[in-house]
Amino acid sequence: MKQRLVFPRQLVCVGVIYRPQVLLHSFLLFTFLLSPIAAGAADITQQLHRPLNSSVGRQSRDEADSLLRIGQQQYASGYADKTIASCLQALELYHSIGDLKAQGLTYNLLAKAYIQIDSAKEAEDALRRGLAIARDTKDFQAQIFVLNNIGTFFLQQGEVSAAGKTVEDALAIAHGVKNIEGEGLSLSNLGLVTARLGDYNKAIKLYENALIFRRQTGDAIGEANTLNNLGDAYRASGNYQDTIATYGEAMRTAKTNRDRTNELRAIDGLVKAHTAIGRYERAFDLLEQRLALAKELQNLREELKSFESYAQLYKQQGNYLTARNFYERAIILARTLEDSKQEVQLLDQLTKMLQRK
Repeated sequence: MKQRLVFPRQLVCVGVIYRPQVLLHSFLLFTFLLSPIAAGAADITQQLHRPLNSSVGRQSRDEADSLLRIGQQQYASGYADKTIASCLQALELYHSIGDLKAQGLTYNLLAKAYIQIDSAKEAEDALRRGLAIARDTKDFQAQIFVLNNIGTFFLQQGEVSAAGKTVEDALAIAHGVKNIEGEGLSLSNLGLVTARLGDYNKAIKLYENALIFRRQTGDAIGEANTLNNLGDAYRASGNYQDTIATYGEAMRTAKTNRDRTNELRAIDGLVKAHTAIGRYERAFDLLEQRLALAKELQNLREELKSFESYAQLYKQQGNYLTARNFYERAIILARTLEDSKQEVQLLDQLTKMLQRK
């Protein structure tokens, strides 16, 4: 189950992070440089107390803020590569004017984008830079969100125990400062950890509790994300009636708020659920919606995923000729995207299908 990292509204001071392995050991030591150039956290903090050239400062800040907003929009639309480019430009400007908190916000968005394209090393670097900035700002509210981001990263790297402990820290802080938004986020992420351990009933309860908090704050994107997590848990436990109802609610919520990432994810969940119980016609209808949305967004990667889903569904029905056609279309897009890893995987799936045929 894939969990999106949360883009925090503020940055935070970070507590203890538990990690049994070497990856991200620098999180524990915090002996790294922060800025894109060789300036440490203390150096940047000092810059905050210096008067800015009013004309140059305002111009740079306006441009950086605009780039960050564009990056958020690009990420919401599924354009991770474009998000990264916008964030890197914004970071350079924020550094030039000494805006430490804005750098932290940008690093968190940058980490989300790197994770989306499976660039773990770059995501690690962005996260630890944002983490150190969070310490310097001593903002305990934002600590909740940074810890959740790190916990999510641990989970995606297979470090389930470390993820659980980190998110539990975030939940304790959120509860202590009565941060409703943070409680909803942390409970949702604990649900992910619990589901990864195979305890779907407990995960479902955690997600249901998370929804209470997320609805209190009007966090529609967070609500859609938690609904998708809940749908995943219902599907894993074989409860297809609640699976379909929950994914359906997630899809409607995401569509209303133009949250394309969660909308696509909900559609994927619905396709799998309907396919599992033999409702192929409905699954094809949903895939048609998915492909139309991907084309509307002009997102080739999502088009590729749609073609692959079509191929798998036709293959499951024994229609190998049509499945082959969709696999070949997906392979062409993988080459267009210069994604050799995806191309090899698709070629392998096609070859195995033809051998079985």
